[in-house]
Amino acid sequence: MKYKSIKIFGICALLLLPFAAAAQQQDPDAEEIKQLREVIDKTVENYESLLDLEVWQSFYLDSILTHDYDAMRLELKGLRDAKVSNSDAYIRVQDKWSEQIYNSLQKVFNEEQWAKYLKTGAARDKKNRDKRAAKRN
Repeated sequence: MKYKSIKIFGICALLLLPFAAAAQQQDPDAEEIKQLREVIDKTVENYESLLDLEVWQSFYLDSILTHDYDAMRLELKGLRDAKVSNSDAYIRVQDKWSEQIYNSLQKVFNEEQWAKYLKTGAARDKKNRDKRAAKRN
């Protein structure tokens, strides 16, 4: 249950990063990247303790999250800069990168870790993404 609330916090933090960064008059991208890094570090720490990850798994997890969250951030920023107001476009981008992370982590975790990961809410999130994808098609 603790991980579920942390995961929700991480997702909310990612969604709120643009607003927090916009409030900063200095370098908004630098602040956004710093906050994203903090969320990723906290997520990796939580997975390490929850799933008892090996060092190489932590490395891959950090690399996957860093790449995919940054790519998602840039894609969402592109939508914001283009002043896209359709929320479905933002959800589609989030689903795309969440699915990418899901598939990547499946390759890194062993069966026992994967089962625990799915129980933390990943299975429910996957089901919701699949429903949204089916509705779009």
